[in-house]
Amino acid sequence: METGTRDDAAGRPARIAVVGGGITGLAAALRLRDRAPDGSTITVYEQSGSLGGKLRTGSVAGAPVEFGAEAFLTRDPAGGESAAVALARRLGLGEDLVHPATGQAAIALRGRLLPVPGGTLVGVPGDLEKVSALAQPAADRDRDGGGPLLGPDEDVAVGELVRRRLGDEVVDRLVDPMLGGVYAGRADSLSLATTMPGLARTARIEGTLTGAVRAALAASPRTPGRPVFATVEGGLGRLVTAAAEHLVAPVGAGSGTAVGGVQIRLGATVRELAPTPTGWRLVIGPTRDPEQVEADAVVLALPARPAARLLAGVDVGVGALVGRLDYASVALVTLVVPAATLPDLSGFLVPATEGTLTKAATFFSTKWAHQRRSDGLALLRASVGRYGEEHLLQREDAELVAAVHGELGRLLPGGALPAPVASHVQRWGGALPQYQPGHLERVAAARNTLRTSHPTLALAGAGYDGVGMPICVRSGETAAEEIVKALGGATG
Repeated sequence: METGTRDDAAGRPARIAVVGGGITGLAAALRLRDRAPDGSTITVYEQSGSLGGKLRTGSVAGAPVEFGAEAFLTRDPAGGESAAVALARRLGLGEDLVHPATGQAAIALRGRLLPVPGGTLVGVPGDLEKVSALAQPAADRDRDGGGPLLGPDEDVAVGELVRRRLGDEVVDRLVDPMLGGVYAGRADSLSLATTMPGLARTARIEGTLTGAVRAALAASPRTPGRPVFATVEGGLGRLVTAAAEHLVAPVGAGSGTAVGGVQIRLGATVRELAPTPTGWRLVIGPTRDPEQVEADAVVLALPARPAARLLAGVDVGVGALVGRLDYASVALVTLVVPAATLPDLSGFLVPATEGTLTKAATFFSTKWAHQRRSDGLALLRASVGRYGEEHLLQREDAELVAAVHGELGRLLPGGALPAPVASHVQRWGGALPQYQPGHLERVAAARNTLRTSHPTLALAGAGYDGVGMPICVRSGETAAEEIVKALGGATG
């Protein structure tokens, strides 16, 4: 049965539920507030006690510190302003965007920090000479066989393609640590089409991998002097606060919108979702005292697993497709150390072959000028945990701090690192999606089924479209536009 269509009620006020209060859900709610039919009401349901998801700014040793995401890309794949930058400007934070003081990162290899070479795409080289200090590519394998590397709709694991064309060292020393830094996953299991869509496109045209890398880089050129990354001075938590304030603020006359209201409900777990003849029924709250809420449309801005549990009551097949996505857990260990002389780098990545608990480190005090301290203290953060290594995170905070501190001392030039004066451990269980080959096809199939049978239910977030703030913001806004269309069109 097709549910949730409003062809007979185009433009009428609607009750819209946004399930999930991370940056995806907030972006969706903001777009709905701007574009939903006049008089509509929007409710954001967040099961935890705070908004923002993995955007979380805390304080260590008296200074703001990111306990989650640190920065975002400033441009989209076409070269324009990224959705995250546009959102910051829309929320009045455009003047507070800051950029790294240094963008050079390194790879920790056999006791040395070697600069990440240029001319690579997530570690995959377009010029083999540029990576020779880190890895010896199997250049004789990357020969043009007279046809493209991949078929029109083919998707493979990144490691499978790169090992076949350039050998193991390029994967183990460059590509795997780069992907591990972003996804906490392994190159041999992550989808090329999802994690590196630009390279997947050119690999369907080019006959060599190096040629495909060069073509992908040329298709998305960098503008000289234009920063690649940005963050908000004072912390990305300001973005979350500004979004919440904009959502609940009264809509002024003449603004072009007249949304009936936006409500944010924290500690509100949506336990069930079921279609009704006119829309949706959500069951919220504790099992002993559940609350039932009716809605005309729903945006599911949740990680894949909780979304799959809700979708099981809507379409078993869609729930199964969504629920196939697995996640990696990580811990972020922040250290504040005295009188530390850190390299002039933004940080470094550690290949899994080095056998360390630490997979990446960021030198906040070096990378970001606004986080440099006048008291001589240095701020750095290590990322711990790769996919399949969750057992290594089953330690007390103090044990993790001690292990990371010791490893950083051995990895950094000059020997031992001074003892920290303050530290913090932030654990993110099931935080980073592990996109296996075929992920995009499964997501497309799930969404196509919902558009046909349940057009007023939309999926949004990193579990579908990729990681990173710009992708999540765009995913939330796109879902909102789909809901607006299904409800009969926009105003404002």
